[in-house]
Amino acid sequence: MARLRLALAQHDFPVGAVAANAAKVGDLIAQARTGGAELVVFPELTLSGYPPEDLLLRPSFLAACDSELAALATATNGVAALVGHPHSEGEVYNAASLLRGGRVEVTAHKQALPNYGVFDDKRYFRPGHTTATSVIDGVCIGLLVCEDIWQPEPAAQAAAAGAELIVVINASPWDNAKQTERERVLIERARETGCAIVYLNLVGGQDEVVYDGASLLVNGDGSIAARAPAFVDALLWAEFDPATRTLHAEGWPVPADTCIEATLYAALVRGTRDYIDKNGFGGVLLGLSGGIDSALTLALAVDALGAQRVTAVMMPTRYTSQLSLDGARAQAVQLGVDYHVIDIEQTYQSFVDALTPAFAGKGADTTEENLQSRTRGVMLMALSNKHGRLLLATGNKSEMAVGYATLYGDMCGAYAPLKDVYKTVVYKLSRWRNAHAARQGEPECIPSAVIERPPSAELRDNQTDQDSLPPYDELDAILERFIEGEQSQAEIAAQGFHADTVRRVVRLVLLNEFKRRQSAPGPRVTTRAFGRERRYPITSGWR
Repeated sequence: MARLRLALAQHDFPVGAVAANAAKVGDLIAQARTGGAELVVFPELTLSGYPPEDLLLRPSFLAACDSELAALATATNGVAALVGHPHSEGEVYNAASLLRGGRVEVTAHKQALPNYGVFDDKRYFRPGHTTATSVIDGVCIGLLVCEDIWQPEPAAQAAAAGAELIVVINASPWDNAKQTERERVLIERARETGCAIVYLNLVGGQDEVVYDGASLLVNGDGSIAARAPAFVDALLWAEFDPATRTLHAEGWPVPADTCIEATLYAALVRGTRDYIDKNGFGGVLLGLSGGIDSALTLALAVDALGAQRVTAVMMPTRYTSQLSLDGARAQAVQLGVDYHVIDIEQTYQSFVDALTPAFAGKGADTTEENLQSRTRGVMLMALSNKHGRLLLATGNKSEMAVGYATLYGDMCGAYAPLKDVYKTVVYKLSRWRNAHAARQGEPECIPSAVIERPPSAELRDNQTDQDSLPPYDELDAILERFIEGEQSQAEIAAQGFHADTVRRVVRLVLLNEFKRRQSAPGPRVTTRAFGRERRYPITSGWR
């Protein structure tokens, strides 16, 4: 029996760009036909983008998707195409349609609708109830959509219907544990059914969610035949041998570095680039403090957009150290970004002077410290307005968790690349980025002095973060157990952490939910990101 030639479109299909997505599908179908493919496969909800959210409530949006699907069907002579789309039949389904011979031959409806984490499928879709199959060049293929492969029943139905190969289209977001879980599930399904599996995933950033691609080929015995690179747009070629139920990749790109830091860094770069570009901003600006968070954010921005699209602004006061001034300037010069120094001491003092009568009888405290941060926020927002560059917030997950951030100050910004990155991971990423530069024969892009210095907000004399917080190694370990692990205070303390420290950290997390509700979006890269995934009440008596 002849092998079945496949083309897998691991590409980005932006939310709402229905006509542009359809045009891209048409181009890729033509490429697949030229390359001799019998079947070209596209990701989940190709035409609408994923997740389209309340766009699915608009009849005109659904009608546009239907119209483009019908037009694409006429372009499939000589090759079959599996395309994801919303399918409206009185009720709306998350669908995958096989286009062949100028028509829609069969439509599969997603059966398992996820309603956890970042997923909200049950709000918009009705579940399908049967697994669709189709025969292409003598090969029986089961057609599944994303979550269907995570449950045993849809794949079992496909095998019972005679499927030799299962093709599953996905919009599966990346996090630091996802790929291991994907492979485990796909191996289980292949071994349960004896079917080989083609797992095609979307790639690209969409608001807080980042899709990595990282598509997979799994043989019928459960062995991994090929892994596609993460965060790379590519038309991937493969062949299926029905006699042995094995898949063979043809010339798939091979990533140079697959360590967790390299993949995480790529996720942050892709999320940042797509957020800026898809929202039509010419560039970004950020406050460059001489600390590690803003230094890593600057490196990410340059890698995402290029130096010519990035502006960095140092805004010193009397508390800004020479180390901060030197580190910020050195990095800005090294990376070649537009760089400005705006001394805010006089502006800050004018705020203090204006408020002094109303502050009578009250000593200086964190109010004055926060006022410095808010002065910087005013300056940065003015620059953003004037130059049309989107402001990046530079805070990390550790700070956001415990509220070590100033509303309308350093929290100002429209996007926060490090929002879901713990402080200890910020250090790991910074060291990895410098090591990567060294391997390329380039100078370090984050000054070593900035990485090695004790972290400080520099809002008063001799201030360090550890004046207010536990050491970050300890803090992050507690936060991960409480946030990602959903462990109780007693469970965390039982693992060797001081009960008073645990109690204090948990109190800060719960107390500062109101701040996080007002924070900028940022790329989700852990299993429990603040925002659309971890949604706790602001007003709550639970402690």
